[in-house]
Amino acid sequence: MFNSMIELLSEEGRQLPASPVFFGLFAFGTLMFLLYLVLRLDRD
Repeated sequence: MFNSMIELLSEEGRQLPASPVFFGLFAFGTLMFLLYLVLRLDRD
């Protein structure tokens, strides 16, 4: 049981559901949108 858990959490066992580029662009877009909202709320 413990060995199977170690294998699952190891580098070889992890698989991303999408490409790393997509994750980077999605995270960048989300953070930019949140920054825009915060800066816009600060003006009001």
